[in-house]
Amino acid sequence: MLSLMTAAGWQILRTGSVVPVETDDIPFCKPALVGRELDYVRTAFGQHQVGVDGPFARRCQEWIAAHIGVPDVLLTTSCTAALEMAVLLADVGPGDEVIVPSYTFAACANAIALRGAVPVFVDLAADEPHVDPAQVAAAVTTRTKAIIVVHYGGSVCDLAPLLEIAMRHNLVLIEDAAHAFLARRGGRHAATLGHLGAYSFDYQKNITAGEAGALVINDARLVRRAEILHLKGLNRKAFLRGEADQYTWQDLGSGFAPSDIVAAVLLGQLERAVELTESRRRLWARYHAALEPLEQTGMIRRPRIPSDVEHNGHIYHLLLPDLAARDAFMAGMRARGIGVQLHFVPLHSSIPGRRFGRSQGALANTCALAERLVRLPLWHGLEREQERVIGAVKAVLRDRHAGQAGR
Repeated sequence: MLSLMTAAGWQILRTGSVVPVETDDIPFCKPALVGRELDYVRTAFGQHQVGVDGPFARRCQEWIAAHIGVPDVLLTTSCTAALEMAVLLADVGPGDEVIVPSYTFAACANAIALRGAVPVFVDLAADEPHVDPAQVAAAVTTRTKAIIVVHYGGSVCDLAPLLEIAMRHNLVLIEDAAHAFLARRGGRHAATLGHLGAYSFDYQKNITAGEAGALVINDARLVRRAEILHLKGLNRKAFLRGEADQYTWQDLGSGFAPSDIVAAVLLGQLERAVELTESRRRLWARYHAALEPLEQTGMIRRPRIPSDVEHNGHIYHLLLPDLAARDAFMAGMRARGIGVQLHFVPLHSSIPGRRFGRSQGALANTCALAERLVRLPLWHGLEREQERVIGAVKAVLRDRHAGQAGR
């Protein structure tokens, strides 16, 4: 298989493993060391603290809890792990249903289907990457156990109507805030409004440890069970607190806790998190101002952020008029060495989505948005190259517009 790969598209590590690397002149994503990450990794090894639930993990949990204003946070190996824990905590099982937007990452649906439950896919609001509350309300049945809502792109969706639906039907509300760390709406942080929330710190996120996540527990009744699930179903934390004379298997669980090496990297990033967020917000704002004239001509539609939302600058996306325009735009940008990317393929259209889930209606808004959305490069340190990206966007769109006008 490797003979079929171009050397420019792969990097062979000393271990012999092979990983894809971006070859664009300006990549879509570029993680950066920004603080004391490597110092902390050396400390973890020097203190022989490299296992799970170590001192760096606890410091990360304390940092997150303090900055988002909640008492209970557990560091996880990924946002996927946090979502799987959340679905377990919601007591989702065979025959149950969980409502989830189709326009999201597969981890949401996997967490549901792995419990033997049915993901019920619902539509987005028109021209928006956030779920339509009316579609959520219509999808509730006697089998519904929970709702997963996704905060897309670093913004925060309006949870008020979704909380009302959850309360009316006694459902657990889970926030997938993978994109939304340190984003707020009405002064409240994403992941702090529902019963449970999940963050991501993977390689594409504003704050990264390569792969890590966090579960935010807003319902005090779930805290002790979450501690058990987090550490392979054992009451290890209760034992360490002196509440049990030994730790034993108490419940379902898995290896949801990361090593302290991962936590050491994450702490180095968290200590610069506010600065990194502001950096991305400035880059986002620069795109937004520079591309306003193109929106006025109808060539694109820029992201819309509600006035009460403080976004975190995670994604800057454009909506093109249709699929053909989107594909032509991407081809033009890539020809200029600019790493633009699509995003989610609607889950309800996938083979597993059809096998394990069901759809609430035709999901026309989801399909339309997925065909039109493209993401621009956005990463800490992009400042010097951003003007080139903006120039390429303008050139590609104007060339296409001129070509169409000349027909």
